[in-house]
Amino acid sequence: MERPSYTLREIVARLGGEAVGEPPAPLTGVATLDSAGPADIAFLANPKYRAKLATTRAGAVIVGPGDRDHASGPRIVSENPYAYYAKTVALFHPEPAIVPGVHPTAQVHPSAQVDASAHVGAFCVMGPDARIAAGARIGEGCVIGAGVAVGERTRLHPRVTIYDGCTIGARVILHSGVVIGADGFGMARDAGRWIKIPQVGGVRIGDDVEVGANTTIDRGAGPDTVIGSGTMIDNLVQIGHNVQIGRCCVIVAQVGISGSTRLGDFVMVGGQVGMAGHLTIGDGTRIGAQAGVISDLKPGDTVLGSPAMPIKEFHYMTAYIRRLAARKKGE
Repeated sequence: MERPSYTLREIVARLGGEAVGEPPAPLTGVATLDSAGPADIAFLANPKYRAKLATTRAGAVIVGPGDRDHASGPRIVSENPYAYYAKTVALFHPEPAIVPGVHPTAQVHPSAQVDASAHVGAFCVMGPDARIAAGARIGEGCVIGAGVAVGERTRLHPRVTIYDGCTIGARVILHSGVVIGADGFGMARDAGRWIKIPQVGGVRIGDDVEVGANTTIDRGAGPDTVIGSGTMIDNLVQIGHNVQIGRCCVIVAQVGISGSTRLGDFVMVGGQVGMAGHLTIGDGTRIGAQAGVISDLKPGDTVLGSPAMPIKEFHYMTAYIRRLAARKKGE
């Protein structure tokens, strides 16, 4: 496949920004300031790397308004260089064109509906009344249960499993190994043994959501588990039954969210965070890596530690413990 090439002004015509200068030849790729060559465009998003502008071999760079005059070569000036970089990468590496149709090895129930423009890969299994919308891509070996709805231009990478009755929005990306709609962990004690509580809800995933490899999102015990539109979930995340996650949240790898906890909009959760059940996490909350959240958090809170506490309190406590340890060592 021939690599696309663009002049600086062609990029600006597609993505916006201001073009200053023009490299002698069209650009063919995107790279870092350290690794870029004359055919690449690089970017500067962090001012502490500003000195690299003088040494980079990049044919052009993407910079913010504050660095417009620090770069001497061809450049694109953008209010958000990192986001502009992301769009530029997508421009140089477009998604392969979809090949509509159902692979002959796929097993599609007669009552399932697959749009003529969708793609269903080899060895997929699709249950009764499943619905695959226009432009969707279903990768090899996916299992789609009865009554599942997959929205327009959604992509399922190979070996995704979606249990019965779940709904996936438009332009969603589910990476390999994702399991949507497995039973939540609900048990009741009876006469000295545990009996299973039937999990009769579903999972509803909004539009423009991405879910990383081997993440599991459990179905609700009664009400549905809900993932809001625009939310980004990393690999190896466990989301329990009845959890409600708002819009445009970011949840990093190895997070565990216990059942019936509610996250507001624009919540950011660092890696290896654990949350107890039945909590309310307010809009815009930021939870640092490895925090243990055992109580509700107000909108805009920033917390660290286990149990989670305000970030200033965490840093004070850490410094105090270090001073105590140093004093004890000096005795």
